[in-house]
Amino acid sequence: MTQRVQHPPQFEHAQLDWDDQGRPLSSVFDDVYFSPQQGIEETRHVFLHNNDLAQRFGSLADHQHLTIAETGFGTGLNFFCAWQLFEQHAPPSARLHFVSVEKYPLSHDDLQRALSLWPELAPVTQPLLAQYVAIHPGFQRLQFDNGRITLDLLIGDASEMLSQLDARVDAWFLDGFAPAKNPEMWSTQLFAEIARLSVAGTTLGSFTSAGDVRRALKDVGFKIKRVPGIGGKWHVLRGQFIGPQEQSTDALSPPSTSPIRHWFSRPPLNNSKRHALVIGAGLAGCATAASLAARGWQVSLLERHKAIAQEASGNPQGVLYLKLSAHGTALSRLIVSGFGYTRRLLERLDKGQDWSDCGVLQLAFNSQEHKRQTKLAAAFPPGLLQQIDQTTATQLAGIELPAGGLFYPDAGWVHPPALCELLSRHPNISLLSQHNALQLVRVDNQWQAWDGEQLLASAEVAVLAGAAEIKHFAQSAELPLKRIRGQISSLKKTAASGALSTVVCAQGYIAPARLTEHTLGASFDFDSDDLSLNSADHIGNLQMLEEISPDLSARLNVAEQDPQSLAGRAAFRCTSPDYLPIVGPLADQQAFLDSYNALSKNAKHVPDTPCPWLEGLYINSGHGSRGLITAALSGELIAAWLNDEPLPVPRDVAEGCHPNRFALRKLIRNL
Repeated sequence: MTQRVQHPPQFEHAQLDWDDQGRPLSSVFDDVYFSPQQGIEETRHVFLHNNDLAQRFGSLADHQHLTIAETGFGTGLNFFCAWQLFEQHAPPSARLHFVSVEKYPLSHDDLQRALSLWPELAPVTQPLLAQYVAIHPGFQRLQFDNGRITLDLLIGDASEMLSQLDARVDAWFLDGFAPAKNPEMWSTQLFAEIARLSVAGTTLGSFTSAGDVRRALKDVGFKIKRVPGIGGKWHVLRGQFIGPQEQSTDALSPPSTSPIRHWFSRPPLNNSKRHALVIGAGLAGCATAASLAARGWQVSLLERHKAIAQEASGNPQGVLYLKLSAHGTALSRLIVSGFGYTRRLLERLDKGQDWSDCGVLQLAFNSQEHKRQTKLAAAFPPGLLQQIDQTTATQLAGIELPAGGLFYPDAGWVHPPALCELLSRHPNISLLSQHNALQLVRVDNQWQAWDGEQLLASAEVAVLAGAAEIKHFAQSAELPLKRIRGQISSLKKTAASGALSTVVCAQGYIAPARLTEHTLGASFDFDSDDLSLNSADHIGNLQMLEEISPDLSARLNVAEQDPQSLAGRAAFRCTSPDYLPIVGPLADQQAFLDSYNALSKNAKHVPDTPCPWLEGLYINSGHGSRGLITAALSGELIAAWLNDEPLPVPRDVAEGCHPNRFALRKLIRNL
């Protein structure tokens, strides 16, 4: 299986002019973001009324969701009005999923200024402004009202972003700038993607009623009607998807980009009881439990220790470390999306004690690393990373550094147990500590977790989130997960070391003090199974500190430290061969190999055999040293699989994380 590689999308904030009444206009497209006279009224008429949303929200069943997709987020006015209407009409357990594409997102200051024009929307605009951080290229997920409202911002070109979206859309808001001024937002390629994401009965509303737009939408399968507009607008469009017309040209038909690949299709849903077992209460398990609980699931969170976050997620400080590629790999795009999601979660924690947005500085410790960083600086926006020289690096860090590097201004450090506690706090989650699940058995459509002869818990769905320990289960034993021992060293803060003001990374990392201690680490040992602290790893960590900054090493009195008595902590990371996490539904390994054996003779052959899923069994593991960035968003990916929701990452990224990728490669490579 070949991973698709693409360049990171170009990114820049919207360039705005402001009229004499404080209203924003696009400098690039010479068009208004909303009507100067009746902005909210137009949104309610064109998009809410023409999609019959009041009635549809009110008709939602318990735990059901409705998905709206939009071309052009702009100031978010349509989203806020839809959110308000949803609150007024939807039942309490229903959920709204709003997907919006935006190539030129407003900066935080510009968005705040624009939204000040609508004080009546403050109850919904203020929560977004509070979370409007780390909005970078690609898929960015924001959540509100305890997870009842989900906003997926797809930052990039509309056609490209929608081509990566895996979703079934119930209603469309077509709200780009006018076709004459922004034709890319009304292209045949975009309409084809809109049709691909629609199902029978999907509706749309459009402010423009241009003839070319009407004809193009009809060609891809929408029944279109011109209806009266509002204010100075004579006509607008409303439509319903009925499928492509027979006379449609191939160029305008919904694209059949590839045959259905059953090994990556969504398993059938049978979640009538909405009860799940999540095995493992580290970061991946707590995040998965939180994502399911927010959707009304009852979750039994099984943990073999006395409390949550006792293994790799129990370190006193972890770093939001973004190791990216300039080539837009699946891992790199996952990292950017996961970083944004985790970063917004952290706003709910106690800043200073549980996390800090002090930034992360990645030193260019040799010429090869400097070249790599130069490519990254050219590929990503400065809001995400900035290449800085040695003088600037020293100023930012507050200590003397031997080199410049890349600075990530939105990043920092986290106290992982606090994040796990936040995620596991939901009332729908029952923590079952000292429950060591050693065996999983499927009985009467339930997964039963057993410890020897003791039945610990059962549910129709089980999620394995216990790092490499999940290899003990027969159903996941073949997954190529590997444990890597890591040891951190804890150094007492001194008056002089308090000057350190940002995380600094090279071969290891050192973080500003949390409470009274700095965290230094971490070692990598692929062979050891011993979690006892050892002086050799402490010595190695202290040597890494000397390489990062001899100045800081002196400030921390490293020469006087006794490695034999140094405090620290050892734990196992869990990683996969391709460094992507393993997230998604599990199939029966042998049945998979038997069902798709034809691939071993012809890798291009696409059998139509349904995947032999292990019904109701999922995995969230293999996050390695990136768990703080990827585990929480992976919990959302599991929830999307289980609730038939839009995936929070591009489709090919989800495929890159899928458990079936290993069996597929085994067949194709005939290993």
